[in-house]
Amino acid sequence: MSKTFNLKVIVPCYNPPADWEPSLVEKFIRFRESVADLVTEVGLVVVNDGSTSGQTTETNFNRLKQLLPGVTVISYQENRGKGYALRQGVVAVKADGYLVTDADFPYDLPSMRRVVETLVQKGGIAAGNRHEEYYDKVPTFRRQLSKTFRWFLRNVFRQPITDSQCGLKAFDEAGKAVFMQTTIDRFLFDLEFLMLASKQTTVHPVPVELREGVVFSQMGLKILSTEGGNFLNLISRAWLRPGSLKPKNNP
Repeated sequence: MSKTFNLKVIVPCYNPPADWEPSLVEKFIRFRESVADLVTEVGLVVVNDGSTSGQTTETNFNRLKQLLPGVTVISYQENRGKGYALRQGVVAVKADGYLVTDADFPYDLPSMRRVVETLVQKGGIAAGNRHEEYYDKVPTFRRQLSKTFRWFLRNVFRQPITDSQCGLKAFDEAGKAVFMQTTIDRFLFDLEFLMLASKQTTVHPVPVELREGVVFSQMGLKILSTEGGNFLNLISRAWLRPGSLKPKNNP
């Protein structure tokens, strides 16, 4: 390894299942070992996004710190959403590279390694791009929703990356600057991020696959309603107000 490369892994945490701490630590350590030849240091940042379950007490986080000394924990009381949580984690730490994913590490190790390797070698943003086989493993509603987003990205937004909602992305400092320009607090921050990034830095698609045994959470009607409004807002910004997707420091 010719030079040092510090990587931070940022994951959101909201009402996790029982015994989540050892499971998270085990997955993180396996990932860290899988990229040991690519990066010199890997740290974990856990953002508690206003959890209300009994699995996110101070005792649980103390246990996490005992299992993984050096882990960074960020916590606040109000649930704001995945986009907001990840921005809090990203802005709180300094690194050469940042990897954002879910706390259950839903993608397999070869996929995560490919994303990191692409970032180290090419810089910019390495964005997970799911195979068609992915849709055979997800509930029908999620499958249709994902395919609809991909159609809009390709045919309406004219984006080079069509899989915005893949929850595995890595980026350098230039990518971090773009990531911190996002404003959507919940799931569509991914789409907003790639739309902003396409005008400011290089985005590299990376093929990824789900690991075995992933369990998908349910999307409530309140979240779907909010995200519908966010989606319409993005369409407005892209078509009616294209300047709003330019870098903030542009005239």
